Amino acid sequence: MKKKILIVDDEPNIVMSLEYAFKKQDFEVYIARDGSEASEILKHQTPNVVLLDIMMPNVDGYQTLKHIKKTESLKDIKVVFLTAKNKASDVEKGLKLGADKYLTKPFSVKKIVSEILELLT
Repeated sequence: MKKKILIVDDEPNIVMSLEYAFKKQDFEVYIARDGSEASEILKHQTPNVVLLDIMMPNVDGYQTLKHIKKTESLKDIKVVFLTAKNKASDVEKGLKLGADKYLTKPFSVKKIVSEILELLT
């Protein structure tokens, strides 16, 4: 069965490079530009992992993570923050809310893919 990933980020260049990399790894890739789009997708899809930016329009990554963790059918999905917010307090907040990993931008696509694959094994 194909692994599924939901990439939630409002920066098209980031989304494109990650989508390409994960498709090469044989993932089924879903894209959302903010938390409300992510929530819509999650009503119909249950990805293995959500790669989540924090700073987005409308609904931010923290709110999106809270939604995932309090929804019974979604709470076991792995969530990885990928964000420019790299202060220790930001990292702490993200992990406290239930993120499985906290990765910061700028990033290497290779590293992201290997971190996600490792998380899913």
